[in-house]
Amino acid sequence: MVNKTDKKLSLQKVRAHIPYYFMLLPGILYFMVYKFYPMYGAMIAFKDLNMLDGILKSPWADPWYKHFATFFKSPYCVELLTNTLEISLVKIVLGTFSAIVLALLVNECRNSWLKKVVQTVSFMPYFLSWVVIYGIAFAFFSEGSGIVNKLIEMLGGEAIPFFTSNSHFRYVLYGTHVWHGVGYSAVVYLASIVSIDTELYEAATVDGAGRFRRIWHITLPGIRSTIITLFIINIGNILNAGFDQIFVMYNEQVYSSADIIDTWVYRTGLVGMNYELGSAVGLFKSVLGFFLVYITNRLARKWGEQLW
Repeated sequence: MVNKTDKKLSLQKVRAHIPYYFMLLPGILYFMVYKFYPMYGAMIAFKDLNMLDGILKSPWADPWYKHFATFFKSPYCVELLTNTLEISLVKIVLGTFSAIVLALLVNECRNSWLKKVVQTVSFMPYFLSWVVIYGIAFAFFSEGSGIVNKLIEMLGGEAIPFFTSNSHFRYVLYGTHVWHGVGYSAVVYLASIVSIDTELYEAATVDGAGRFRRIWHITLPGIRSTIITLFIINIGNILNAGFDQIFVMYNEQVYSSADIIDTWVYRTGLVGMNYELGSAVGLFKSVLGFFLVYITNRLARKWGEQLW
């Protein structure tokens, strides 16, 4: 039984923290409105939606997995899943590797002026929209007037259709993705590197360790927790594959290599007004992403790291 004294102390603690509860209120409202309330619409995946009747009055699909089965039986299912996973995995690997390398290079730079310039220049693309980045990429890689293709033609080669060729389009996606996000990710790793005890580097220097040995045995182990945490977050988004980027850059000629789940759901669910099928595929993607995060976190625990 809880006595009156304990209740009084609990109420006093609550009253003492009332200002903090009010500070949390905007964040709680944001998640309630934009994260939890939209889950109500997930019912569409199990309904035969009638726009006039609304979601609640529309009849339930028979069988309940009807729309999920439609997607799994469609000829697009394997291609969409393959494209999504391949694009996401390559982006994660390239993005992580390039960000770590850039962070190490900036950290090892002894010229403070050069270090600031490199950080600023590498970070600036993060603030550009994908529409602007597409315009820049098109100026460089378009088949007719791109700077890169003009140079290739000057050297006696043939212009490469970067934006209309399935064998080349993904290189544009990967390159612009790395250019867009490497500076931001590098800042995260740099912040982690700065927190490493400098006495470890001093002791390693006294023991005769060179720069590369210090990086391998001190810096990289020191930022391991950051690498694993970001890896888990990226795995949770592995089925997104960058809708904004691909939607802005792709076209019908590269659907077979660039069409992902989100772009297909947009065309089928919103443009094609097949809301039930689009909701079913979106729900499937969310559930699968949740299990990927769970599994990845369990693996991280075995490596000695915990996210939650």
